[in-house]
Amino acid sequence: MLAIESSCDETAAAVIDQDRRVLSSVVGSQFELHERFGGVVPEIASRAHVRRILPIVDEALKQADTHLSDLSAVAVATQPGLVGSLLVGLTAAKTLAAVLDVPLIGVNHIEAHIYACRMAGGSNVFPAIGFVVSGGHSNLYDCTDPVTFQLLGSTLDDAAGEAFDKVAKMLGLPYPGGPSIERAAQAGDPAAFEFPRPLFGVNRLDFSFSGLKTAVLYEVKGKPGSSEPPVELTPNRVADVAASFQEAVVDVLVEKCRLALNRHQRKTLCVGGGVAANARLRQKLEQMTSDMDIRLIVAPLEHCTDNAAMAAIAWERLERGQADSLETDVVPGLVRRAASDRR
Repeated sequence: MLAIESSCDETAAAVIDQDRRVLSSVVGSQFELHERFGGVVPEIASRAHVRRILPIVDEALKQADTHLSDLSAVAVATQPGLVGSLLVGLTAAKTLAAVLDVPLIGVNHIEAHIYACRMAGGSNVFPAIGFVVSGGHSNLYDCTDPVTFQLLGSTLDDAAGEAFDKVAKMLGLPYPGGPSIERAAQAGDPAAFEFPRPLFGVNRLDFSFSGLKTAVLYEVKGKPGSSEPPVELTPNRVADVAASFQEAVVDVLVEKCRLALNRHQRKTLCVGGGVAANARLRQKLEQMTSDMDIRLIVAPLEHCTDNAAMAAIAWERLERGQADSLETDVVPGLVRRAASDRR
């Protein structure tokens, strides 16, 4: 199977066999295009996908020593994400599926992040609580099997990764913010500042990081209307703010996972997404799951950030006869539940 991923700013393709072995995985980063803006610019991202999609598909096939005639199906991320970016990948996938007369399999990008844990675990890991934490998403799912995911909670405002990016910019740290905050935090004191932990201890599975982000802003820039000038942002202060902010985010993420595991009585926790690469988050998840006698599976680092290999989940759909028609469309945007559905 050829898999294509273009939901945001990574152009990726992979070849995966039916045993879920990744024969090749090629990712084209757009980091240099978006760095000076401090975030992804949708129009720039989609235009870059147009230029890169075919060379990257070709490279993935070459690395896997696979010809187009060898393919049984074409998989592609169709949701969620940036509409222009998704359409580039879907157009390429539809064209290949039509020309080769093979099934087209649409993939939910977020569910694929969780399925990366199935690949890491080497066996079926379901049922499980699935947690995707990234620049655009902080989502918890109850995963009864590889193709059945019930959304339990999501972010009400900023996702965790987005908050990392914005706080890094406040501190003068480079984009992307996640790795920059983590590096700075290594020299800081996580207890230096008592930043809020929004929705911590509240019996619901949603997330909110805008209040925490504002608290950091006030600490760095000073409170509006205050006559006192902000404290100088020395390297030590940057490290302490970074460490305290990171600790607050991690505490919330771990607590919501604990609550979901208890509420739904699952014995496995699968974690994926870019923020899952954060070492402090991994450490505290390991502590929590060990205390609860829970099996923890975190996606490998190369499958935490966006890639096409995690679209191996398409094999699950294909084996169940769940192919899509060539009329299928993208579903852009974020994954969030309606307020009336939140508990």
